[in-house]
Amino acid sequence: MTSLAFAIIVLLAPSFAQDTPRRLILKDGSYQLVTKYEVKGNRVRYYSTEREDWEELPNALVDWPATEKYEKDRVAEASSPAAVELDKELERSDIPMPEVAPGLRLPEDSGVFLLDNFQGEPQLVEINQTAGDINRNTKVNIFKGTINPVAGLKQTVELDGTHAAIQSHVDVPAIYIKLEDAPAEPAAKADASTASEPQKPQPPSHAAQPPISFDRFLILRVEVKGNKRIVGGVKRQVSGKISHEQHAVKTTINNIKGGWLKLTPTETLAPGEYAVVEMAEKGAMNLYVWDFGVNPKAPANPNPWKPDVKSAK
Repeated sequence: MTSLAFAIIVLLAPSFAQDTPRRLILKDGSYQLVTKYEVKGNRVRYYSTEREDWEELPNALVDWPATEKYEKDRVAEASSPAAVELDKELERSDIPMPEVAPGLRLPEDSGVFLLDNFQGEPQLVEINQTAGDINRNTKVNIFKGTINPVAGLKQTVELDGTHAAIQSHVDVPAIYIKLEDAPAEPAAKADASTASEPQKPQPPSHAAQPPISFDRFLILRVEVKGNKRIVGGVKRQVSGKISHEQHAVKTTINNIKGGWLKLTPTETLAPGEYAVVEMAEKGAMNLYVWDFGVNPKAPANPNPWKPDVKSAK
């Protein structure tokens, strides 16, 4: 059965209600929760249950045999032994970390990595956190502050320098995120007595991990002004409503094995500067960000993770 024929059968199968979530399994071990999908040429168009909107991805990224097997097992019986075993196979902790390219796997440790390709070789490059002018101590790889302005005031996140240390040589870089747990403390807030002082970073709440929100992590286009990079601004209205001045890139985000999240642009990134940010509760934006640039002509990145030649064979 061809992928197209299978997709059409799945779309027309009466045993599935239109709002019944199913899995579109990808070759990197992750999956998208969808209610329906269709193949159009070399693209797959699907309706995301998380974002409640139509999205697309390349046909080549989909693991069609795994998707077909999972769907057939669900049609036969939702709780059939085969379907349960497939779930266990996908989620088993003893399976090696997801392979993001031939011979190149994610580490078990936490961090934020960009999947790059330099001179024809896939590479994983770690992105370290940057904290603008708030606190330059970036040795601890956790979020330490949020921006949540007092009513009527505008605050911005600015980074020193015109370029990030890490530059992507591809225009659709996948970002892999796995954060360490941090102590659960309230997000930093400004009040009238401290509004004129620099905001002190405070650890935001990282309670027990809930299902990932599609807008928890964003990729923002950064504006270069002088010797600074402006990530974005936040303003609180008198009514309490928070508005953001930022240029967000359209992305998808999904969970993959080992506790990793995969954040992927759904559009080509123009050459320039970018940053990955986390949005905290009630519209607060974390001050610590992961900055990177897109420049196909940039030199090699420092200390990249390269494919294991033996594993790639």
